[in-house]
Amino acid sequence: MSLTFTFEPAVTPALRDGVLDLWTDVSNAGGSVGFVPPVTREDIRPELVKHMVGMAEGRTRLLVGHDEEGRVAATAFLALNTHRLMRHWLWLYTVMVHPRHQGRGYGRDLMAAAADAARTCDGTEAIRLTCRGGLGLERFYESCGYKEVGRVPGAIRVAPGDDRDDVFMLLPLT
Repeated sequence: MSLTFTFEPAVTPALRDGVLDLWTDVSNAGGSVGFVPPVTREDIRPELVKHMVGMAEGRTRLLVGHDEEGRVAATAFLALNTHRLMRHWLWLYTVMVHPRHQGRGYGRDLMAAAADAARTCDGTEAIRLTCRGGLGLERFYESCGYKEVGRVPGAIRVAPGDDRDDVFMLLPLT
């Protein structure tokens, strides 16, 4: 089975709760999505609210993948640039596939769907994202066509004595 992707879905309580559950489960499985386990839904809720405010203001767009049972199984947030000199590219944030679905190619499907969604955003020529070094994420994103364009050593402090690189990746869409 594959995921069914929807770009800019209607935000319902079920969708909101599904994204919150996904983000919690991915974080607790060690996913690099802004938190270090263990976390609860209440730990993550304020970050989700920030994303939702961006959506309400038209600065952020949501791509969601549902599994065959209709559950939220994957997400990516596309954040448009507000700086007048940088509107030709957007940021990709909070890229997640539920742990129960990993290893099936859904991550690559999500990245392809995100590129397709970005192409529908007027004037968008590239996608930028950052990832936490030390987890092999760079290799995954490179396999999806992204190139490493920068790195800040030790910029992410996962825990005392555990600093990771912040890796900048770029995917040209043209």
